[in-house]
Amino acid sequence: MPGQSGVVISYLVVNTNGRDHLLRCLAAVLAQGTGLADEILVCDNASTDGSAAAVRDVYGDAVRVIERGARVGKPENDNLLLAESRGEWCLLLNEDSELQPGATAALVAALEATPRAAVAGAQLLAPDGTPQPCAWRFPGVRSALLGALFLHRLWTVQSGGNASREVDWVQSSAMLVRRAAFEQMGGLDPAFFVYSDEVDWQRRLHDAGWSVLHVPDAKAIHHEQLSTDAEFSSRRIIEFARNRDLYVRKHDGKAAALVVRVLTAWAYLLRTLAALVLPGRSPRRFWAHVTAALAPGRGDGIREAAERFNAERNR
Repeated sequence: MPGQSGVVISYLVVNTNGRDHLLRCLAAVLAQGTGLADEILVCDNASTDGSAAAVRDVYGDAVRVIERGARVGKPENDNLLLAESRGEWCLLLNEDSELQPGATAALVAALEATPRAAVAGAQLLAPDGTPQPCAWRFPGVRSALLGALFLHRLWTVQSGGNASREVDWVQSSAMLVRRAAFEQMGGLDPAFFVYSDEVDWQRRLHDAGWSVLHVPDAKAIHHEQLSTDAEFSSRRIIEFARNRDLYVRKHDGKAAALVVRVLTAWAYLLRTLAALVLPGRSPRRFWAHVTAALAPGRGDGIREAAERFNAERNR
């Protein structure tokens, strides 16, 4: 059944200073060729690299660009796109995700075949084509314990295989959302800013009786455009730890969050020690994970960087 104005699929892309990746992402979207009525929306998160102008120059009216005047968190941008879109199916994409041929059709088919499924996630690939973990069990004491025992890839990662399957949560880099589920549950929680926002939303979907699917037949290259700058890497680690802790406190309580902090820090401490003797490993990076896990409320993360950016822009 088409959504409003006959639109079936809405492609929704959040972009922050990812112009080149964004243009490739949109080219891959336009190449999907599903034959279904669609629309493409880009939320540009106060980029300074000319992303919005580049999209208009290359794609014209084929892509609707919504420009933010200030930099905000990913949940707020996803919520804006979901609210502005009109499709029955909403495919959330990062600007550095490239859908592979047939990906959209496979995701839609999976949700159509499973009426109680709210979300379907694609199999993410590294740029060299290697499948990447992209579906997991929910964070908590059990998953942290498995991580401390280095059994996480066996028992926590749920992606892989050749058949669609129900999982706890999928990464939102290429995630199809059923509009009816969004309308029932509402949007993502902006308290997370970035990281764990999609985990929290899918946990709430599960609690309301919906399910989540991992769809290996739908593939997307995820470039994970990450800065090699040490300061930015530190901010990412702080932000990730902060929002993981927020998730566990929200869903499992303060005691569980404390246990998760200790178990996670222990796992990274062992990695830190191993990195002292193993080539090609960074003890400093692993140690940053230890300190962030133990004290997730300390330090400047990506949220603070955005606030600083906004303040300087206003000046």
